Amino acid sequence: MHAITLRRALPPDAARLNAALRALSHSMNDTHRADDGQIRKALTGACHAILAEAGGDDLLAGAAMFSPLFSTTRGMAGAYVSDLWVAPPWRGAGLGQLLLAAVRDEAARDWGAGFLRLGVYSSNTRARRLYERLGFAEAADEHYMTLSGPALAALKGEK
Repeated sequence: MHAITLRRALPPDAARLNAALRALSHSMNDTHRADDGQIRKALTGACHAILAEAGGDDLLAGAAMFSPLFSTTRGMAGAYVSDLWVAPPWRGAGLGQLLLAAVRDEAARDWGAGFLRLGVYSSNTRARRLYERLGFAEAADEHYMTLSGPALAALKGEK
């Protein structure tokens, strides 16, 4: 295997990043609606990403997408990791931990983040084991809820 280089994704990396996120969605049997333009736009504002590139072949070995959040109960900013993907040949080699450490460092430098938060499917036992081994703790009293589509429009008074 080639050496890994971690770097921040830039808007021109949108297609490569989206391909990785599409692979993640596929492996989780999720719908993937994001197109390259949406990823490019996200990288120019609300979201950040780290790419793990494998050696001189410029192969994408992994990626992490994240964004800022603020917790009043913690009294600090954090980073929400929305997506973490490692290519099959690199799984079990510690790349997930390296990507999360890079997210920690970038978020701490850019907005003073003092914690990481992420979601994980109950059925994804491999990812759950990794996160638990790293010290992530499940918050039994917290449940994330989403408002979108017609319900979001209704909230805004639209039909």
